[in-house]
Amino acid sequence: MAALDIRAASPSARYVAMHAEKEPSSPPSPAATEQPDHSHDLEIKDSALIFKNVWHTLEAEFPRSRLRFPKEIILLGGAPGSGKGTNTEFILEARGLTCPPIVVSALLDTPEAKRIKDAGMMVGDREVLAILLRELLKPEYADGCILDGFPRTGVQVDALKQLVTKMQGLRQEFLHTPLGMHFRQPTVHIMVLFVEERVSIDRQLGRGKLTNEHNDEVRRTGDGELWEERATDYDPELARKRYRVFKEKTWDALQSLKSIFHYHFINAQGEIHQVEQNIVNELQYQSTLELDPVTYDALRSIPVARELIVHARQEMVKRLDAYQFEHGELLRKVVDFISRKLMPIIERHAISGGAHINTEDTLLHDPLAPAILIDVFSERGYHAVVDQHRIEVPETFDQATGKIHCRTKKVFRLSIRFIGSEIRRGH
Repeated sequence: MAALDIRAASPSARYVAMHAEKEPSSPPSPAATEQPDHSHDLEIKDSALIFKNVWHTLEAEFPRSRLRFPKEIILLGGAPGSGKGTNTEFILEARGLTCPPIVVSALLDTPEAKRIKDAGMMVGDREVLAILLRELLKPEYADGCILDGFPRTGVQVDALKQLVTKMQGLRQEFLHTPLGMHFRQPTVHIMVLFVEERVSIDRQLGRGKLTNEHNDEVRRTGDGELWEERATDYDPELARKRYRVFKEKTWDALQSLKSIFHYHFINAQGEIHQVEQNIVNELQYQSTLELDPVTYDALRSIPVARELIVHARQEMVKRLDAYQFEHGELLRKVVDFISRKLMPIIERHAISGGAHINTEDTLLHDPLAPAILIDVFSERGYHAVVDQHRIEVPETFDQATGKIHCRTKKVFRLSIRFIGSEIRRGH
């Protein structure tokens, strides 16, 4: 991905969205209307200044070799009541992530921030960014994380672009060093769960009712933990205001990223199983989004199976990138071997969905080569098994002693399975 130019960002909210803008008390004078509008320029300068300040503080606190951000960042945004909390666990499972989500509102737990949130407003961008970047550096998020509630303003959008540019710069800096595997190609998904205003308000108030009932029972019995009580879940006007803040600020902020990062729009108005299916449909795996570009280029000659069933995806992606960085020549030879010698046989068995191949190719004598072969096939959507057999082959016979001299021949038996073609038969 090329370096991002923050000047291309679309205009959005001011960098501190703590108060609603006031309407002018009287129409502007003709002289005022003739002046050029510099509000967007000021916003860009604000975002650049905020990010620069936060980044410099971060560099002063951590050595550059420890500025290790997640490989994959899923930005989960959504209207109030759209089910972000409900669907987060499902999204984590779909992406093979095991770390808990980063809920930005939970990070901002100062009394002042809570008063702002209870009024249906948003906390200042500088505080959000400073706390969030430190959280992203925690080792448990190395493979990827879900960010719930970021970005929400135009300044946060610009900060995200600048962060990704910094991540790419760190990757280039450490690419050919022993630390290269800690600075992998960043992948950013924008996922938006959307519901209409009426649905949002009904769900917010419904959540407030359930919270009241639960907390009353906890207080009465002393059994269980109290749920968070949000002011916006009890007042229809505050609930409506919260939804409109989302539409006017967060929605525009997320939409402005569509042309830069991978974007997923999820209709979240149906039942849970319908929303989950919508998420699955949106998160179909794409190699170009996860693998390092150099690795992807090394694998692109092998066709992708129609259906891809991947287990432990994050670990497999990590191994493939490690092969490219640490054993690039061997990876190239394995890919060439698959392309030239195995794929012609596999293609002839496309209908059956399976091929069994015996080979004595010496490439597989390298203990790492079979492991690479299996991972490459898995990445392309196949299931591969490699068995090594040692066969004693007679070479000479000593007539005087009657002793037979044998050589050991290594035979590798490859079993490749995939989803084959379904042939339509008559009745």
